Amino acid sequence: MTQTQNGTSAINDIKDASSAARDKVVSGVKTAAHDAQDYLSEAGDKASEAISEARTRFEDSLRTARIDLRKLEDTVLAHSRDAARQADVYVHDNPWKAVGIGAAIGLLAGVLVSRR
Repeated sequence: MTQTQNGTSAINDIKDASSAARDKVVSGVKTAAHDAQDYLSEAGDKASEAISEARTRFEDSLRTARIDLRKLEDTVLAHSRDAARQADVYVHDNPWKAVGIGAAIGLLAGVLVSRR
């Protein structure tokens, strides 16, 4: 039963991590969009020097958002690999349970598809 609990715990950890990462990315994108809006409004009010400065700040914000997105991608991939490894261990430790779960999911999917 500890394998099942470990698997459930790992899945919950992955969900929590992906949710936190998604929130961070959404926040970063909102900040970048807000910064862009501010920069563009500043650019309309000032001379070309201000436009150049606004463009530089916007590019910095965009670069930061890209770096954060790459970090998020790496984190999600690492958690996915860990979950896959744990699922592999569970299936090797409990092959008939895995077959039963797969059959139940297949049956459920078949029932849902046939109703439409």
